[in-house]
Amino acid sequence: MLEDDRLLNEAVEYLQSLRLQERPIEPAQLRQAVSRLLVNIRNAEKSALRISLYRRAVAAAVILIVLAAGLYGGRGWLSPRASLQTAYGEVRNNKLPDGTEIMANADTRILYFTGWKDGKDREVWLKGEAFFHVSKTPLKSRFIVHTDHFDILVTGTKFNAVNRSDKANITLEEGSVTLLAPDQKELKMLPGDFVEYHSGLLEKRLVQRDSVLAWKEHILIFNNTPLRQLVDIIREYYGVSVQPADEATGNKTLVGILRNDNLDVLLRALEMTGDFKVERNNDKIVIKDH
Repeated sequence: MLEDDRLLNEAVEYLQSLRLQERPIEPAQLRQAVSRLLVNIRNAEKSALRISLYRRAVAAAVILIVLAAGLYGGRGWLSPRASLQTAYGEVRNNKLPDGTEIMANADTRILYFTGWKDGKDREVWLKGEAFFHVSKTPLKSRFIVHTDHFDILVTGTKFNAVNRSDKANITLEEGSVTLLAPDQKELKMLPGDFVEYHSGLLEKRLVQRDSVLAWKEHILIFNNTPLRQLVDIIREYYGVSVQPADEATGNKTLVGILRNDNLDVLLRALEMTGDFKVERNNDKIVIKDH
């Protein structure tokens, strides 16, 4: 059993040395991994290599047990997880333990560890959309935002990041950032750059910065924008069922600025353009050509 104890200690030391690169593990994935581990242990007991495999299983079990306790990357026991979350239609300002300021858009969740120490990476996970004003530290600790498709590496800067099911992008307002793709390729950004993740690639594009960041002022800016894009925004921000009456209506374009304080205000503003009529039927919203 002394050998088993040594393996346990080595597994723990290895976890502590890991950099936090993995995404949070889903409970279903963890249950499946545990089930496979138990099967392997039972099979190992029946084989001639029982002792060797058992020791490997012990080390693997330690990792799984630690992950089950809420640890990923080997640091969960040192820093409890915390989260910031906004509801549909809500925009809220927040501040992280290091002084970093975040404005979170509607339906956004940000996960992070408390107890950050200068000299160590500060890491957060983003689901939704948020504008970050990252605080610099004396030791220039990196600030890393993890999304589903790429990581954002910064020290102190301002940027807007989107990580939703149908889109992922970043707009850099100030400073510089480095994007790290899953294939480990790096892309450096300068102020004014807009980078979108599309078909497995990071691509720089030209966009109107004011339109991208308009949500911070509770407005939407349109410049010959098809109605179907506004429909997507309404679904995304408010979590409601909405659709144009037909394809022709969806292709009709908008020009101007609409208030986006809440759903009713937005729909009234849309009708006041004189180009559209909004009909509600229970929980469904249909936008028709006027």
